[in-house]
Amino acid sequence: MSWAALLACAVMLGACSSPPPEQRLRDAMGGVQQAIEKRDAAGLSAHLADDFVGPDGMDRDGARRLALVLFRRHRNVGMTLGPPDIQVQGDHATVTFTAVLTGGAGALPESARVQHVTTGWREDGGEWRLTSAHWDRRR
Repeated sequence: MSWAALLACAVMLGACSSPPPEQRLRDAMGGVQQAIEKRDAAGLSAHLADDFVGPDGMDRDGARRLALVLFRRHRNVGMTLGPPDIQVQGDHATVTFTAVLTGGAGALPESARVQHVTTGWREDGGEWRLTSAHWDRRR
């Protein structure tokens, strides 16, 4: 087998082994969830795009500060996501889901909230970054 054929096979195998965009997006969502549950504001911030926009014009740094406040308030933080509705359009995606957020100082949650969440994502260099998030409390 020639070097060119071997190189072509290696490129094809590399392309096949890359997870599809939706799976990479699900993995990124899992990273956000893990950062929240670990109370890791820096880890959460790493998933946010530089131009992130949240409620009331919140920027990336504002989201990190909000996370720090919540993490200081609650020693234990939990996040359970309902099934996501994922719409991928090229290198952009919209994901909507329901999230149950819990917080407490002991083994049992002191507070729980159900939120309806709509998020925007952008893929850059094979990595999905959260560009926007809006939530409202479910009644």
